[in-house]
Amino acid sequence: MKAFARVLPIITLLLVALAVLACAPAAQPTAVPPTAAPQPTAAPAMSALDKLYEAAKVEGMLTTIALPHDWCNYGGIFEGFKKKYPGITVNELNPDAGSGDEIEAIKANRDNKGPQNPDVIDVGFAFGDSAKKEGLIQPYKVATWDDIPAGAKDPDGFWYGDYYGVMAFMVNTDVVKNLPQDWADLLKPEYKGQIGMSGDPRTSNQAIQTVQAASLATGGTVGDPTKGLDFFKAMNAAGNLVPLISNNASVAKGETPIRMTWDYNALAGRDTMKGNPKVEVVVPASGKLAGVYVQAINAFAPHPNAAKLWMEYLYSDEGQLIWLSPPGYCHPIRQDAMDKAGKIPADLKAKLPSTAGATFPSNADLVAGKEIIVKGWDAAVGADIKAAP
Repeated sequence: MKAFARVLPIITLLLVALAVLACAPAAQPTAVPPTAAPQPTAAPAMSALDKLYEAAKVEGMLTTIALPHDWCNYGGIFEGFKKKYPGITVNELNPDAGSGDEIEAIKANRDNKGPQNPDVIDVGFAFGDSAKKEGLIQPYKVATWDDIPAGAKDPDGFWYGDYYGVMAFMVNTDVVKNLPQDWADLLKPEYKGQIGMSGDPRTSNQAIQTVQAASLATGGTVGDPTKGLDFFKAMNAAGNLVPLISNNASVAKGETPIRMTWDYNALAGRDTMKGNPKVEVVVPASGKLAGVYVQAINAFAPHPNAAKLWMEYLYSDEGQLIWLSPPGYCHPIRQDAMDKAGKIPADLKAKLPSTAGATFPSNADLVAGKEIIVKGWDAAVGADIKAAP
């Protein structure tokens, strides 16, 4: 009985607890939130360069002029542009034309939307301002605009420097045994019938600056190259100047075994010949003239978006390094900025000749000197420099 008396309160408590549970409301299942439907991923916003490329593809073509593939590694530039931007046909006009020819092509085709109207030009420094004043080019600032030195670009974006070189002598040493080391050497009798200019000094920027370099070497200036004209008069009178536009082929054939040209042209030509014939490149001891070339877009370009895309490529790291790399050997206008940023391999820089002591003339001096040379060449020198027939 004592045991039962101890258990009875426990039983009573259990019965009360069961009664309470029986009266409680039934438990409700926990609601499970519905699974959200997957949302489509938004396409990334197009960059300004992507939009430009799309607009250029609609135009479908880019027309260039006066850009030989062996000049400043333009062959590599064309190849790189086509690979990076498929869908745009590159129409190349008159690769051997000079800066003056490019300007005339714009003037002659301003109302022509066909393939004879160049979208872009690559001309000598002195031609930039004159083309702007004549309303022949339109403004555009590339993404890397700030890397271009202030003195090498129009502040409003009408033209901008792209690369530069130093005037040099490219010499076929199978023909010429004694290398000329300076401008004065070119007057020696041993070089009779051996020296050629890389263009007609009445139209070609390279030929014009050849005369200006000779002027510097003989005590004259870039702005007043009268002494340069006198130098070429003496060279012509001696029979040393060949009245033929010199190029790599004429150097190799011995028609003009000494070619006055930019250092990058000479170095590229030397590499192309691969020792047949043997070629040496001499940067003269005096008259070291640095020549900057500039880019611009035709004011009447049939394909303006393709032209802008071309400029973006030229001034990108990729484009600038193509100019610098063999067989280009050009000094790209962004070289200093890219070098400071560690974007130029040391072995690549080592392959370029020194430009120490080179003169970088002002645009005003180049323009003034150009006028004197163009107007005075025939009377002062009398040599009609023409392309080979």
